[in-house]
Amino acid sequence: MPTSSPTAPLSTPRAAAVEVLCLWATTHTSIDLLFHSAVAALADIDRGLVKTLVYGVLRQKEYLDAIIRRFSKHPLTKMKPRTLMTLRIGVYQLLFLSRIPESAAVNATVNTLKAAGQPAWLIGFANGLLRTVARSRTTLPTPEQLAEGDRPLLNHPAWLIERWRAQFGPDTTKAICRCNNSEPSLTLRVNCRRTSRSVLQALLEKSGITAANGFYSPSALIVKTFPGGVASLPGFAEGYFQVQDEAAQLASLLIGPLPAGSKVLDGCAGLGGKTSHLAELLPADGVIVAVEPETRRFGLLRDNLKRLGHHELVTPVRSDLQSYAATGPQPFDAILIDAPCSGTGVIRRQPDIRWNRQPEDLAQYQQTQLQILATAATLLQPGGTLVYATCSLEPEENQTVIHRFLERHPQFAVSKATGLLPEPARRLVDGAGFFRTSPADDLDGFFAARLVDQRTL
Repeated sequence: MPTSSPTAPLSTPRAAAVEVLCLWATTHTSIDLLFHSAVAALADIDRGLVKTLVYGVLRQKEYLDAIIRRFSKHPLTKMKPRTLMTLRIGVYQLLFLSRIPESAAVNATVNTLKAAGQPAWLIGFANGLLRTVARSRTTLPTPEQLAEGDRPLLNHPAWLIERWRAQFGPDTTKAICRCNNSEPSLTLRVNCRRTSRSVLQALLEKSGITAANGFYSPSALIVKTFPGGVASLPGFAEGYFQVQDEAAQLASLLIGPLPAGSKVLDGCAGLGGKTSHLAELLPADGVIVAVEPETRRFGLLRDNLKRLGHHELVTPVRSDLQSYAATGPQPFDAILIDAPCSGTGVIRRQPDIRWNRQPEDLAQYQQTQLQILATAATLLQPGGTLVYATCSLEPEENQTVIHRFLERHPQFAVSKATGLLPEPARRLVDGAGFFRTSPADDLDGFFAARLVDQRTL
């Protein structure tokens, strides 16, 4: 197949979706970053369609390719990224988006090739294939049917499926993949310093937005369907909530209980999801330091803290943890390390992760995680609490990290997480005392260990 010509204009949602997916295929940059950059100039309704197409294609990539192979005389491996991504977007609309008319799904998608200056024969090829798929829709196998075949097609790379089968068994692996291949609900954590769950729920329902209490976290509200952006939800500007999965909400609870005047460190603050939760849990006269080195995330961290009303409780520091430790801060009573990781527990929210990661990445993440934990240990007050968390399902980044850390730092011991969690969530603690969730629980995949420094002052 010919190479892609000049970049297509981003004036239409389908053109933007093609460009985002082409950039991802050639750079493997985070799809979230590529998406937000591409849709900046589009209207909200068009942004929603771009996200549906891009994230949907990544969730169903293997299935879409299986369908395209049925009707294409050209091997997919010979196709250029623009051609293949355009076909995937077209087939996705035809088989998954029933609200889009067939004519729009085909014509508007083919028009992205015309706008990109592709040759007439390629435009005809794409048009013919998509129309054939449209005519055959009722006879094509569903993703569920292909997932139950002799060689199950689960829309995940083989190496990851093999790992999960060995760890969780075949049935749970299928459940994890099934969850990852569907769009997750939007989960909010209510800011208890500004409102209550019942008040926010009433505010949402007044605007016609259905929300239900979470299953595990007392601060969680689950929004069933909302097509707009998060910033347009009632209560966003007022700081009534933060978007955060229930698993992440529960992990933050392991930092407690905190006495008055506690000094807390969030050593890998990111956008501030857990930082802001810690601020809500902070006792009287407590303080929080939030460390984040990356410029974009640091800016969003400050914005979120201000919107939620926590900017006077939290001191954000733009630095990595090791550099911050070198400044000689006073020891902390509690430290949270939400460590950089492979992210295999949040694939349902970031579907590109499954295709971006490789098995050898796990050892690299583990090395970083151990270094961060070792640095955190030097910043903790004797008798203090150190919570280590990841959004990974992989033992190398979770249990193994903790075991190796304890071997090197025998003054620490695991403190079982059960008693700090709400009753419905206590079943999520395993026999070793670790907090563990997976998409099979209809939660993000999380791991957390609560470690206590047994030295005395």
